[in-house]
Amino acid sequence: MNQGPSRIFDELAKLMTDGAGVAQGIKREAETAFRAQAEGFLANMDLVKREEFDVVREMASRAREENEALRKELNAMKKRLAALQKAGKK
Repeated sequence: MNQGPSRIFDELAKLMTDGAGVAQGIKREAETAFRAQAEGFLANMDLVKREEFDVVREMASRAREENEALRKELNAMKKRLAALQKAGKK
């Protein structure tokens, strides 16, 4: 009679272990499916890679610096031209 309850507990433990294994499998399948969906979604978006973004940001920064230098040079030329025109009228 000792075999009866012990055997039931053994079977119950086996079912629990099998259930945990099934749950792990389902979890892995769900993660794999989610990753595939996320990768597909991101692939369909028109995103740039970080390296490409950094390169373009650096180019824009250099262009801003160059524009500022050119703006200063243009303003200096305008002042010289205005001074020359003013001196020519005298």
